[in-house]
Amino acid sequence: MKKTLTLLAAFTFVVQLASAQEFEVGSNVINVGLGLGGYYGGHDTSTQSPVFSASYERGVWDVPGPGVVSLGGYLGYKKFTYDDRSIFDELDWSYTIIGARGAYHYTGLDVDNLDVYGGAMISMRIYGGDDSDGRSSHPGATAFVGGRWYFTDSVAGFAEAGYGAAFLTLGASFRF
Repeated sequence: MKKTLTLLAAFTFVVQLASAQEFEVGSNVINVGLGLGGYYGGHDTSTQSPVFSASYERGVWDVPGPGVVSLGGYLGYKKFTYDDRSIFDELDWSYTIIGARGAYHYTGLDVDNLDVYGGAMISMRIYGGDDSDGRSSHPGATAFVGGRWYFTDSVAGFAEAGYGAAFLTLGASFRF
């Protein structure tokens, strides 16, 4: 009986730890992902790579609601290829996105291993390649919602949907 009570107490303690919020002040997370689609498009007949992206965020303050606000950075890259039949040539161009982003992580859900958030990013889109089609580097903005599901204390899968560099981004997150 004593052994059973000890095991039950240990199990209760572990469950309470596992139910802890997944994102809090001081949390650091790196996301690495592939994005599909996106507002920053090309010609209708162009082929395009996914958006290769990496981002970092840190939980900086608690807010009523309940929630945590995070701030961080973003780096993304996408390439287009266009077969211009009028000049019998293939044109390539790309853009690199460098941005600062902030997110609100809702911590009121009582779901183990889940981090849900929404946010915005301001960025600079830097165009390059054979055909910039009159494009010049300029600022941009993105809005997104997302979630992370933690498989371990430090590794998660994530999904973000939004308007900007990619409509849907899937990838892995690493918390430290």
